[in-house]
Amino acid sequence: MYLTERKLFFSVNHVFSGLTGSRDDEDFRWFASYVPAFETRNGQMWPAANSAARRLAKRLGKVGIAGSDSHTIAGVGRTYTEVAGARTAEEFLAGLRAGRGVIGGAHGSYAKLTADVYRIIWAMLCDQPWTLPLMPLTALVPAFTAGHWLNEIRFCRKWAAKLGSEEKQARLLWQLDSGLETNLAS
Repeated sequence: MYLTERKLFFSVNHVFSGLTGSRDDEDFRWFASYVPAFETRNGQMWPAANSAARRLAKRLGKVGIAGSDSHTIAGVGRTYTEVAGARTAEEFLAGLRAGRGVIGGAHGSYAKLTADVYRIIWAMLCDQPWTLPLMPLTALVPAFTAGHWLNEIRFCRKWAAKLGSEEKQARLLWQLDSGLETNLAS
């Protein structure tokens, strides 16, 4: 409510991901009422989840944004939101509010996620040598990420089907104004 009351630009990320917890109908009503933007491309998420988020954002009149969601250097900046001509954070946010953001870059995949988990483990092993005896457990990573990936697919299909059958809803609380101040600390 703090962000909404001050008309600060923010987004819901992982709209069709169970990673952030379970969802219910009220969550999506809240998103429709209060949230100005949806993450419509996440560099670690299943392409169909990104597409479902993009369709829902469009139906609800939300701004779409993107990000790499990378937890390793390998993926940083490979998925992004660009606002042409923006030279400052204020201009960037004003461009997003005005709907001038352009989304680009890669979607996620099972292989990409698994590789990132291995990169995180490698960094941990290098930084914390006492974890070396746990290295045999790394053989389980592909099974763990496969289970996670399949759960994400299930979650996305469930909610995309449910929300896809609802009729278009307008933004309820506030319309985005590209002229609003960003309220960034100077």
